[in-house]
Amino acid sequence: MARRRKEASTPDIKLRQPDRTGPTQETLLDIAQQRNLFAQAKEKEDANRRAAGQAVRPSDEDDDDEGPVLSPTAERIMETLLWTVSLTMLHFTLDVLVQHQFSINRVQWPKVWTRAAQAWMVFALLFYPLHPHSSNPTLVPGLPQRFQHGLRQAIFFATSVAAGCYLIYVTNSFGYLAVMKQAPPLGCLWVWSVIELDLPWAVLSLTGAGYFLWSRGYSIR
Repeated sequence: MARRRKEASTPDIKLRQPDRTGPTQETLLDIAQQRNLFAQAKEKEDANRRAAGQAVRPSDEDDDDEGPVLSPTAERIMETLLWTVSLTMLHFTLDVLVQHQFSINRVQWPKVWTRAAQAWMVFALLFYPLHPHSSNPTLVPGLPQRFQHGLRQAIFFATSVAAGCYLIYVTNSFGYLAVMKQAPPLGCLWVWSVIELDLPWAVLSLTGAGYFLWSRGYSIR
């Protein structure tokens, strides 16, 4: 007859959380940093690489310090190119859409590309001085700096209202030839002006265009 073994009773052990406090004495990492051992090891490794004729990799800090930095003027030019190319693409798209809607013949691509190039030059001439940038915060010399932003907002607000209302007027009152010629640049000018405005002024300008549409009895076709 098999006998059952009697399990040894274990004493009661109190459970508690482990000690999560940091080390109270200096660690090997702290000692190495104090003695600059990592930099010495890096210098020794670079010396061995030079002796072996291998390329020496620059450190991360050197990469950050020696990275190419654009001047404010170069940044302004790059920003102008980015915005004007985007507006030119919008002009190209609107031109093609208008041609598809009103043109009797097929889309004349050489003329579309020519008009897009002309639009890009006009956008560049307008965008470079009017768009605010840190390298050129002054729009009108002699005007106090606190009025420069308000002046830009006033210009873009007037342009937005004028371009939007006139675009609505042209598309509802003129013939297809006038629409084909004027709708793409007016649409781009309207979009750009609204983007440059602060949110309250942008909403107000769109409200003005909507009121003009309603007061004249026009419809969105």
